[in-house]
Amino acid sequence: MKGKCKLKGRLENQVYSSRVQRSEFDSNWKTCLSKSGYVKYVATKDKAKVEVLLDNGQRKLLIFNKGGKIMVGGGGTSHYSKPHFAKVI
Repeated sequence: MKGKCKLKGRLENQVYSSRVQRSEFDSNWKTCLSKSGYVKYVATKDKAKVEVLLDNGQRKLLIFNKGGKIMVGGGGTSHYSKPHFAKVI
């Protein structure tokens, strides 16, 4: 990520998860459908936020810079572009 992040958490590389039950996006995202059928979310501003609820009850706050991407497949698998910041909340 550009600059220093003051939040405590960790900087993550590209990851995927099949444990996401629900995601809430702030207003800094646009949504489109990819040719392969994935729903693609693209961050329109720096510090775009997503709160995810995992199947074990854990909640995470994910923060992306402008251009960051999240792809969600029909089976619920989510792919997160790198880098992004993750914090357990």
